[in-house]
Amino acid sequence: MNKVLPSILKVLGKHEETVIGSREISRELKLMGVTLSERTVRYYMKLMDERGFTRVYGKEGRKITEKGKQELSKALVSDKLGFVISRIDTLSYLTDFDLKTMKGKVILNVSYIPERHFHEALKKMKTVFLSPYTMSDRVAVAAGGQVMGEALVPEGMIALGTVCSVTINGIFLKSGIPVLSRFGGLLEVEDKKAKRFVSLISYEGSSLDPLEIFIKSGMTDVAGAVGTGEGKVLASFREIPAICIERAYKTAEELKESGIGGIIRIGEPNNALFEIPVGMDRAGMAITGGLNPMAVLEEMDIQAQTKAMSTLYEYSALVPFKSLL
Repeated sequence: MNKVLPSILKVLGKHEETVIGSREISRELKLMGVTLSERTVRYYMKLMDERGFTRVYGKEGRKITEKGKQELSKALVSDKLGFVISRIDTLSYLTDFDLKTMKGKVILNVSYIPERHFHEALKKMKTVFLSPYTMSDRVAVAAGGQVMGEALVPEGMIALGTVCSVTINGIFLKSGIPVLSRFGGLLEVEDKKAKRFVSLISYEGSSLDPLEIFIKSGMTDVAGAVGTGEGKVLASFREIPAICIERAYKTAEELKESGIGGIIRIGEPNNALFEIPVGMDRAGMAITGGLNPMAVLEEMDIQAQTKAMSTLYEYSALVPFKSLL
């Protein structure tokens, strides 16, 4: 089976309870870095119908079958490796947020929080949104039965979309600064200052987002970091070409003036940053994790289902976090 068919099956698998058409499939494939016209998608869907991987539901579209789910589960591990880094590159390219107009698409992490715990969750997250360890104080909200991005919010849940740090990759790219995403990690905070990375997972070759792993492993202490100034926050380590350093400082300042945070520090060319060495003629850049608010919920036993780099979203449609309180 070629690589296109597993990608289509992944999309159908995400919507296994609903019928989905070729237009929607084509749109979601683009977010995965696979560009296919609706006509080409229909061609592949017919092949999958013949193999029993999908079932036709009139003109509305198709659903994945049990045989299709089994085929998807048998996909080679090697096909899955590198998914995170490829998604980072794809979404960075698709981001078109304009710092001057404050309009355009940014990348959102989407978390599903039980409706009965939503207001309690907001109170727990408040200190994080007021701290330096959040990307933006603007969020998206959708109730059960509504849609956020391409996903239908389950009944009984409320979706909260937070700005993903990969948005910075996209903004830098549009400014002519290529960004290499190297690690997701835990950044230790002492006396209210970021000191060093204490755990790292490489994005290269990983099929899971490193920050999601740290959250579920109970390794964060974001509440301590934003409360007492002692703890561990989610952050990522990236590199930029040394020749772009002045432009990077300027873009970072423009981000701050526009109300978008995230950049903790840009290092000096050829020098380690937070004890992490960089490549020749490159500079390190530490960026706060967009999932820090969700880490606090996990620390305080409020269960939420979180998907990093979930969707593209119009920034001007976001609302201030404080308006939800």
